[in-house]
Amino acid sequence: MKRLAAGVTALMAIGLTGCTPRIEVSAPKEPITINMNVKIEHEIHVKVDKDVETLLKNRSDLF
Repeated sequence: MKRLAAGVTALMAIGLTGCTPRIEVSAPKEPITINMNVKIEHEIHVKVDKDVETLLKNRSDLF
């Protein structure tokens, strides 16, 4: 009886190992293309004091 139980257990173990799922990771055949059509626009607004504004108008050689 022990021999039969051992044989059945061995057959079940062999049978279950044949049903394990297989996972495969591989690189794609074509290169990955990233299309970045981006348009960036910006505006900078600077507020200055009236005194600084007149100084900049009078002394244009500062910058």
